[in-house]
Amino acid sequence: MSTYTVYLQLLCIGLITDVYGGNVTVTMTPRAITLQGGSSSNANVCLSQPLSKTATLLFTYDTGKGVFFSDDRQVVAPLHNLTLRRDTPPCRQVHISGVNPGHVFVGVNSTSPELQDLSSLYIRVDVMKSSVLNIASVVIGWIYFVAWTVAGYPQVYTNWKRKSIVGLNFDFLSFNITSFIAYSLYNCGLFWIPTIQADYFTIHPRGINPVRLNDVFFALHALALSSFMIIQCFIYDRGSQKISRVCHIIQGLIYLFLVITLFVAVGHKITWLTYLYYFSYIKLGITLIKYSPQAYMIYKNKTTAGFSIVAVACDFTGGLFSVLQMFLLSINSDDWGSIIGDPTKFGLGLFSMMFDVVFLVQNCMYKNKVVVLDQTPILVNDSGEES
Repeated sequence: MSTYTVYLQLLCIGLITDVYGGNVTVTMTPRAITLQGGSSSNANVCLSQPLSKTATLLFTYDTGKGVFFSDDRQVVAPLHNLTLRRDTPPCRQVHISGVNPGHVFVGVNSTSPELQDLSSLYIRVDVMKSSVLNIASVVIGWIYFVAWTVAGYPQVYTNWKRKSIVGLNFDFLSFNITSFIAYSLYNCGLFWIPTIQADYFTIHPRGINPVRLNDVFFALHALALSSFMIIQCFIYDRGSQKISRVCHIIQGLIYLFLVITLFVAVGHKITWLTYLYYFSYIKLGITLIKYSPQAYMIYKNKTTAGFSIVAVACDFTGGLFSVLQMFLLSINSDDWGSIIGDPTKFGLGLFSMMFDVVFLVQNCMYKNKVVVLDQTPILVNDSGEES
């Protein structure tokens, strides 16, 4: 029987199944397998009840460019078709062997009308070059997570120690809290609201939820720290500092846009998932501009007093290890498209590091200088702190 005949049969049976439906459910476990090149693992294919007639399961391969009946890239060794008879045990084992680095979704199809829709059935198989690189990637991931998580504390401590917010730009603070409100709503919505998750998997049926618990924790934690710094602005000396008119206009436009699109979402003109995506775009956009007011303020005052350089070092560490992890993942899976395909994350990591370098250079330039902040002479020592 030719390949085209098999495809024609699958198409016809698929149409019949759509009309009459099957009564036997197929499951594949586990949902994801990670292998090193040359290693292998077993997966289980199980039926909810015996079949009345013999059926054949044909394995398919999806690398993100469509579903195929042959793995042209040879991420895994070709799997033999499964013949299921009336006396077949309810579960059969499938041997999956990694060949080349990459990832593939191994699915199944069948000519049997007894089987329910198999289009959403798959196992994600990731094949890596080295388990050492994989462990290093995990460790680096935790390092940048911790670095970014604790980056806000040095600034809170600096404010408390000085009993002053003078030197910390209010536009930067304002942009920061808006960005983390948007980021928190995006993460919480995708992580906790089932209807939004359903919308996501409708668009990405073989994808995984991009939001993890650590993403939710990071966003809420950063929002709490940013809110605490806003409270410090009302408690401690802030001199003559205030939010600029440009910052008011930009954020006014942002909130106006969110209110308008909220009514559009309520009217079912866009999905709630689309509405949440707007929050993520706002977070990304603000991240691109929020550092500029602080950098200009330091240049204007010729001092970094009031702005924690330790926080900058933590932020730089987080950005550096974030980009490094992306490179390690790409090397280990031989998939440089993960960087090209997510230029926003990669670009923002580099952009934040660029501003961190600017802040560090400014700190070196303005050491041991006597400056005046709000009519108060301040001597900045070698560490960039007041003395």
